[in-house]
Amino acid sequence: MSEKRGKRESEPSKVYFMNFRAHKTSQSKVRKVEQIFKKAGFESIFQNRDLTAVKLHFGERGNDAYINPVFVRAVMDCIKETGALPFATDTNTLYEGYRKNAVEHIETAILHGFNYSVLQTPVIIADGLKGDNEIEVEVNLKNFKTVKIAKDIEDADAMIVLTHFKGHLMSGFGGAIKNLAMGCASVSGKWAQHSSSQPAVDKERCTKCGACIRTCPAQSIVMEADGAQIIKTTCLSCGHCMICPRDAVYFDWAEMPGFTDRMVEYAYGAVKSKKGKIGYITFVMNVTPDCDCTPWSDAAIVPDIGILASTDPIALDQACFDLVNKSIGLSDSELKCNHKKGEDKFKGVWENTNGERQLEYGEELGMGSRKYILIEE
Repeated sequence: MSEKRGKRESEPSKVYFMNFRAHKTSQSKVRKVEQIFKKAGFESIFQNRDLTAVKLHFGERGNDAYINPVFVRAVMDCIKETGALPFATDTNTLYEGYRKNAVEHIETAILHGFNYSVLQTPVIIADGLKGDNEIEVEVNLKNFKTVKIAKDIEDADAMIVLTHFKGHLMSGFGGAIKNLAMGCASVSGKWAQHSSSQPAVDKERCTKCGACIRTCPAQSIVMEADGAQIIKTTCLSCGHCMICPRDAVYFDWAEMPGFTDRMVEYAYGAVKSKKGKIGYITFVMNVTPDCDCTPWSDAAIVPDIGILASTDPIALDQACFDLVNKSIGLSDSELKCNHKKGEDKFKGVWENTNGERQLEYGEELGMGSRKYILIEE
């Protein structure tokens, strides 16, 4: 990651791509994971006995779109061949669920197949038992002077970031940048990112049915005489309350760039100390409308595309975004419009979001380049 920030002309980055076509054993998805790891030159990242965080999402219980543990095992084996010491990791959640503390988080990971017998590596929750094992990293950016990163990720010598590419209510899409930002932050760091944008209630639409109260993981909604009221001091900005059958709960979408910029600044802080020591692999498959934090997995909005890898998270997210948009949208999905090739599929689901803002601001901060050369293997 460049130390220089601000507008600049950037050189195109290399992004490696493998599609999912297979006619023999050497073309299986597991072999493709191994091959793209080596094609991208990730072996040069590691030194002997480097403690290496393999950052991924274990999936909320009820979700099944997370990265297949068999693919993660292939990455672990590639890392161990270099003499480095990998561990699978994620951080605790801000909202209620089965990943809010390390005990239930590890239990969930095991239930989803991320266990020692499959991975042959430990699973470590990087921000500790209750999400407060953190370290402040100085960034000196417009929203944050420091960001709160999970200490075990910050302390790791190297990192491989494994991402499931999918849609997201607030950021448009979730790629490597979001994986770094939310995924590497402690619980208080997640709160800091969400704090700029909270939902509100249109009292004229509210019928006082209580659906929002029942779904709120933080018990931050009360019913008053004129309708539901969101308690701002405890609201997690998670968006669960938007289940409202009358669409009475809404976000001020004008504030979303503020959320996105905060998110990108956290991603910047997560990688600041690991220059030349990070590789990124993204799986563009099961491209669901929602994040893997939801306790369900909706139907994919486009067909499965392939596996991509790069040392540049901006170029990688841009390439994934472009490949999704070049696809034909699936009709029996949450996609409401933009089914044609070249149309923004994520706006076809979340019409008010601007996923490209992640890429614009990340490039501005010097995290990488939106220009890329796609190398198909």
